[in-house]
Amino acid sequence: MDALSKSILFFQGQRSGKLPNSQSLSWRSNSGLLDGSQAKVDLTGGYYDAGDNVKFNFPMAYTTTMLSWGTLEHGNKMGPELANTRAAIKWATDYLLKCARATPGKLYVGVGDPNADHKCWERPEDMDTVRTVYSVSASNPGSDVAGETAAALAAASLVFRKVDPTYSKLLLRTAKSVFQFATQYRGSYSDSLGSAVCPFYCSYSGYKDELLWGAAWLYKATNDASYISFINSLGANDDTDIFSWDNKYAGARVLLSRRMLVDNDRAFDSFRQQAENFMCRILPNSPSSSTQYTKGGLMYKLSASNLQYVTSITFLLSTYGKYMASAKHTFNCGNLAVTSNTLRTLAKKQMDYILGVNPMQKSYMVGYGTNYPRRIHHRGSSLPSVKSHPQSIRCEDGFQPYYYTSNANPNILTGAIVGGPDQNDFFADDRTDYSHSEPATYINGAIVGSLAYLAGSYKS
Repeated sequence: MDALSKSILFFQGQRSGKLPNSQSLSWRSNSGLLDGSQAKVDLTGGYYDAGDNVKFNFPMAYTTTMLSWGTLEHGNKMGPELANTRAAIKWATDYLLKCARATPGKLYVGVGDPNADHKCWERPEDMDTVRTVYSVSASNPGSDVAGETAAALAAASLVFRKVDPTYSKLLLRTAKSVFQFATQYRGSYSDSLGSAVCPFYCSYSGYKDELLWGAAWLYKATNDASYISFINSLGANDDTDIFSWDNKYAGARVLLSRRMLVDNDRAFDSFRQQAENFMCRILPNSPSSSTQYTKGGLMYKLSASNLQYVTSITFLLSTYGKYMASAKHTFNCGNLAVTSNTLRTLAKKQMDYILGVNPMQKSYMVGYGTNYPRRIHHRGSSLPSVKSHPQSIRCEDGFQPYYYTSNANPNILTGAIVGGPDQNDFFADDRTDYSHSEPATYINGAIVGSLAYLAGSYKS
């Protein structure tokens, strides 16, 4: 449970806006209190995406969807952490609601000029870079970011349905209207916003996967068959061997296959087949596997921030494994028989690797165990806190003393999972090597559910 509670605590270190009295990561203070003022709206709150001070709604919404899904599937195993997970979700949804409701016909999708922000190494509390406000609209569409925002709001509406029905209804109402906007005005936000979102969070996979994902979540939240008709007419049938903030195909298929496996509704059998094709591309001994593994056993997808793929795909392994167990279902990848245990064993192996069972005997979660990354690529963690250094540290003044130093970061961003080791299981713990040393909300957003599930399944 220690890893679970830390993985959720991490989100407090990413908070933007006015911090509550319950804030336990006390080295963080208020920041971004004028966010939105450039457009005369209140866009305070939400999360900084990774080690910088920018709010990118595309990955933030995905993080929120994954935290919500993890809670819906495995919340009964979270114990006292359930309330903390809900609080982490609500910090994001309160902000996403503002983005969706502030101006009719517009969806705000980010705050802070990423190109200006990345030229500075400064604490969020000292931020003096331009807080440009970005939005999509009928004439500048963003079906991808809108589809993901709708998914996040719909998934979260299910999390709050029993504990806060009024809030839940607001989330669902807003999800429906944002999804309507996503489908009515088709286009990619990368085309509309250019260098404000690319290359940072370009929608490389297009927007069809977000329309599929958004419709799948709205169907789950409403049981309205029109969303299934929409999915069937969408023709979103691309094969995939990845799942991430950019590419949602696999996640949507696993979510929809639940109706077949758990509810025995045969109309959803095609999604089960697609979900199993995906699993066959991931499993190491499968004849159709297209996934590399390191010598130490870590799933290895891409060199930049590989652990984001590991946590997202592992969530699908553990969740599909849970569905299979409840249906006593098995399937084959060619001649390889796959049981729920096959998937759960692989999921546990990936989690164990992240938490220290690896060739370097290093935990890739900050503050977990004794040997963990000390020089993470993260502004707030690497600069002295406002409490210990009240004078502001200007944009470029942070680089020499705090970025390029080999000293450990002064503030421990408890629970942060970094980009991870290279394909040879090696990790340099070098702040300037952001592909490996930078934490991100979406790495953690996807791991929370798996940690809860494994904490419940393997009590040791």
